[in-house]
Amino acid sequence: MTGYSDRINHAFAFAAKHHDQQVRKGTRLPYLTHPANVAIILTRYGCAEEVVVAGILHDVVEDCVREGMTRPMLEERIGRKFGEDVLGTVLAVTQRRVDDDGLEFSADERKADYLARLAQASDAARWVCAADKVHNANAILSDLRRTSFPETVWGRFSAGRDGTVQWYRRVADTLRAIGFTAPIVDELDAAARELESA
Repeated sequence: MTGYSDRINHAFAFAAKHHDQQVRKGTRLPYLTHPANVAIILTRYGCAEEVVVAGILHDVVEDCVREGMTRPMLEERIGRKFGEDVLGTVLAVTQRRVDDDGLEFSADERKADYLARLAQASDAARWVCAADKVHNANAILSDLRRTSFPETVWGRFSAGRDGTVQWYRRVADTLRAIGFTAPIVDELDAAARELESA
């Protein structure tokens, strides 16, 4: 099982730098709590260090392109500091904003493209995808349990309640359909079922 390592520590420092001042949607929680939880989930399942590192970095390319930093610059840095395999895993779980011809995706097309690319992705990427969704779905469930006003939780998401619930169901079903049968898929499926009845 993966424990402390300098590489994991370095990944957290890198993620902290790039997610600096970002917070979790609709909360005051530092964004870094999400990749930290993804890392914990991956470690709980005994994933290799490289998968845990990719889990820590999985949102950097998608969320941290901003002033003075381009996507190619971020990709180059991740590849140089953590290796091409980690970069490949991160990119496999990064929603693309444009297609191969440079045409911008709609929100629905981004999600469909993400799911389609899972079929060609490595098992490492599928682990990171599942851990990401397990944490996000369970964070929503926790927030719903703590409030008397569930609409304030669902209001954080542009897809609303139905679209958000459907997304977690689609990811779980897609992972199963492409033959990824790791036990984490059962955990994701259980979270999706709970969201469906929330």
